[in-house]
Amino acid sequence: MQLKHKGIICGVLAAVCYGTNPFGALPLYEEGVNTSSVLFYRFSMAVLMLGAMLLAERRSFSISGKELKVLGSLGLLFAASSITYYQSFRFMDAGIASTILFVYPVMVAVIMAVFFREKVTLSTVMAILLALTGIALLYKGDSDVSLSTMGVMLVMVSSLTYAIYIVVVNQSSIRMSSLKLTFFVLLVCMLTLLAYSFTSPDLHLMLPPSPRAWFYACWLGLVPTVLSLVFMTIAVHEVGATPTAIMGALEPLTAVAIGVMVFGEFLTVRLIIGIVLILSAVMIIVLGKNFHLRTITHTLSAIVRKTWRWK
Repeated sequence: MQLKHKGIICGVLAAVCYGTNPFGALPLYEEGVNTSSVLFYRFSMAVLMLGAMLLAERRSFSISGKELKVLGSLGLLFAASSITYYQSFRFMDAGIASTILFVYPVMVAVIMAVFFREKVTLSTVMAILLALTGIALLYKGDSDVSLSTMGVMLVMVSSLTYAIYIVVVNQSSIRMSSLKLTFFVLLVCMLTLLAYSFTSPDLHLMLPPSPRAWFYACWLGLVPTVLSLVFMTIAVHEVGATPTAIMGALEPLTAVAIGVMVFGEFLTVRLIIGIVLILSAVMIIVLGKNFHLRTITHTLSAIVRKTWRWK
């Protein structure tokens, strides 16, 4: 039970930390830093921080050939997910992309059920449906805008590679500290992004142009990268891949909260209902075997009715 509580707490923290990406990325874009550079500095800062932590703890950096293959695969998967996700912004609104991205909990559940015989319970299905509905409500876009086929394909590839990343972490036989595992994954990811930056003149690396930009580059390296991935690794090992993926629905919720509190966006009835649905999905995961469909349905109905009265 204590391990489950630890896993749930880490899963929530991982999602919240990852959801702070806009707080670091948007100011860098405002200062003219391109996407390739934002990603590269996000991961390079993270590698430096993790390396310093490992040195301070006098941890060994040695790994076996078998471990290198797994860590290299994880690094490539995470890099592919990041690159395709950020590239999708060239073809569609970021809000649409972030909404589509969160089909990955469904992908994780399907992969675990088909390839690893994991039982898909009623609570899992209910949590996924609530999370996806809530995330759809968080999106504030123009309904008349048609979706780009290329953009959708890029986001779906990003979702799939991230889902496989979570499953590999869950099924891997590697037993090392979360710090060390995350260090090598991000090292491979950083090198992949460095190589990717040479594929086009438009993707050249840029130095952060100001002290403010350096601060946000460090923020991206620490909070939505180092802390998020370390917490996520712990959560996957403690509670499993599917529950951790579902708790990831807190990521866009965090982004919305930042938008309201930092960037002055409005908190609408639609957003409130979306937030309630996402929190309900996470509560179903927390309750586990104590989940009762009738109780959750009754509670949701009451909350939605009260919310609409505020309009």
